[in-house]
Amino acid sequence: MAKPLPSARDRLGSFAPKLVDLTEKVLFGDVWERPGLSKRDRSLITVATLVALNRTEQLRGHLVRAQNNGVTQDELLELITHLAFYSGWPTAMSAVTVAKDVFEEK
Repeated sequence: MAKPLPSARDRLGSFAPKLVDLTEKVLFGDVWERPGLSKRDRSLITVATLVALNRTEQLRGHLVRAQNNGVTQDELLELITHLAFYSGWPTAMSAVTVAKDVFEEK
């Protein structure tokens, strides 16, 4: 299992308290807790979206979260490889570089 994520409150709470509050209460407190999808499925969707949109800064934390939600390293690499043909080679290469760093930090 991957290591715990540093909290947004610890990193940004004093700088952007309302954004952190919305992140905790709405995004992770409501949206991620809805019963319609498993957290594992939500992680796969979120990682795929972040890869496709080339949002590498947020990708790092969601790769860790995905592993904590039961997605394997092999599945995440397969997801990135699959997206190379849909979101573009550069986005996949950027994502796999982030993933390599995340997986090596474990």
